[in-house]
Amino acid sequence: MSMTQVYQWCSWFKDGRKSLQDESRSGCPNTANNDWNTARVDELIKVDRRVKLKEISLKLDIPKTNVYEIVHGKLGYRKVFARWVPKVFSDEHKRQRVEISQILLHRCHLGLAGTIVPGTSFLNTSSLEMKLGYP
Repeated sequence: MSMTQVYQWCSWFKDGRKSLQDESRSGCPNTANNDWNTARVDELIKVDRRVKLKEISLKLDIPKTNVYEIVHGKLGYRKVFARWVPKVFSDEHKRQRVEISQILLHRCHLGLAGTIVPGTSFLNTSSLEMKLGYP
């Protein structure tokens, strides 16, 4: 905090201010971050995962800063490879990850970690690498 700000606070308390909280200010309240706009933004993202914040802002006539707050703060989306994805895995995603991890762990214990299984026949990648001259 700058010395100017400290002097200003000292002056305010000498004049009778008793609270550390900001005083209410006049101005327009933020009405864009409501449940209705949140639902509309979520619907636009679900329709097109590649939609940009600026496009959402123009379609819904909401300031871009408020769209950012809705998308990142309320809905919990983040951009991954130019697509909006939820930050939290669904139960189905978690179940799939556990199943795949168990299959890979089982293959590792059987010594099949370097084996590709196309259909029913096995192909050992170490012998393939030796034939192709790879280390």
